[in-house]
Amino acid sequence: MDILHEASIFEKAKMSHMSTSDRVTASREAKRLVLAINEIYKKTKDSSLMDVMKRLTVKKKRIDIRLKGRPDSGI
Repeated sequence: MDILHEASIFEKAKMSHMSTSDRVTASREAKRLVLAINEIYKKTKDSSLMDVMKRLTVKKKRIDIRLKGRPDSGI
């Protein structure tokens, strides 16, 4: 399956009502996709690939925040 097709499927997937193990799996999948697209980007320098990586990174950050929790204010 084409990596960009996998990325679009991942972007469209619902991320609500996920178990912790589902979140861990989704986070790892996002990382794998970003790294694979990055290898292609290094060769082609296509700006659309960078946009896809940015969207995936944002989605991964949201998942990671839900996994780890928000940092305390320290008060």
